[in-house]
Amino acid sequence: MAVTFRASEHQHIRYNPLQDEWVLVSAHRMKRPWHGQVEPQLLKTVPRHDPRNPLCPGATRANGEVNPHYEGTFLFDNDFPALQPDAPDPGPSDHPLFRAEAARGVCKVMCFHPWSDVTLPLMSVPEIRAVVDAWASVTEELGAQYPWVQIFENKGAMMGCSNPHPHCQVWASSFLPDIVQREERSQQSYHSQHGEPLLLEYGRQELLRKERLVLSSEHWLVLVPFWAVWPFQTLLLPRRHVRRLPELTPAERDDLASIMKKLLTKYDNLFETSFPYSMGWHGAPTGLKTGATCDHWQLHAHYYPPLLRSATVRKFMVGYEMLAQAQRDLTPEQVRAQSILGLHTPSPHFLKGSQQSR
Repeated sequence: MAVTFRASEHQHIRYNPLQDEWVLVSAHRMKRPWHGQVEPQLLKTVPRHDPRNPLCPGATRANGEVNPHYEGTFLFDNDFPALQPDAPDPGPSDHPLFRAEAARGVCKVMCFHPWSDVTLPLMSVPEIRAVVDAWASVTEELGAQYPWVQIFENKGAMMGCSNPHPHCQVWASSFLPDIVQREERSQQSYHSQHGEPLLLEYGRQELLRKERLVLSSEHWLVLVPFWAVWPFQTLLLPRRHVRRLPELTPAERDDLASIMKKLLTKYDNLFETSFPYSMGWHGAPTGLKTGATCDHWQLHAHYYPPLLRSATVRKFMVGYEMLAQAQRDLTPEQVRAQSILGLHTPSPHFLKGSQQSR
């Protein structure tokens, strides 16, 4: 007898049109018992201010500079940058298998808040709006010189973050990174064939289908992508065509701050922990390309959280993922339907104001 396909029971591969790659979905693997690594419980309390913490107001950093007593966002040059503006050119290669090219840029750190115990979901909407404005401002500033400005946040020790103080990083580079180049090619190809931005149409389709929609507002959508790799991965999209962060209107920035707070609260509530993730913004290239035709680009943010079954069991990207292709153990539809990421789940933070003093 022919077996009827069910995505939650039968393995299959899904195409990611944004990055031109595939993911293996094997949802039946969630039935297997877990005997792998269990992470230690996350730190429950973080000091609000520690003068030894180099990100705190008034603290002395590794290079001897003293932070101002900032009360909002604070942007400064990374003391240990991966990119520097004056690196020399490697010069020509003597063989095509040994190519090297110049890489220049700047790296900055942005603190979201003066208090170390206040993460984004515990901040007020106006405070998050100030972060959004700072993101747009630094994109415009660095984008005047560099073709790519990457804003990203690593939250939690599980994602390699060594400092619990709420902050992100900004790396501006003289080159387009690999993932960005794939998104450039895919969006350009789709726009050439269909006459509209890939992610604009994708957002419309997800809004109609509502199978993977997590949040919607007047100006923004949050969804679990059809091609998601990480268990609780989400994609944040503006409803209208927006190419870069600085193009957002005041109303869109207000709405972005609100929907970010809701999304990150949902994340924290999922396993009642300060949910770890890596996130980042992708928009049209900048620098000399700012005036170029980039109508195929749609601004978006990726959220990649590692947790799988609980606050102490995470997804490992090893073995098959490193040597073949990405693989996931839950369908995106299951994540949206069966977890607190569902469209109509309660929104108050699980701490219920115990740390929300603002």
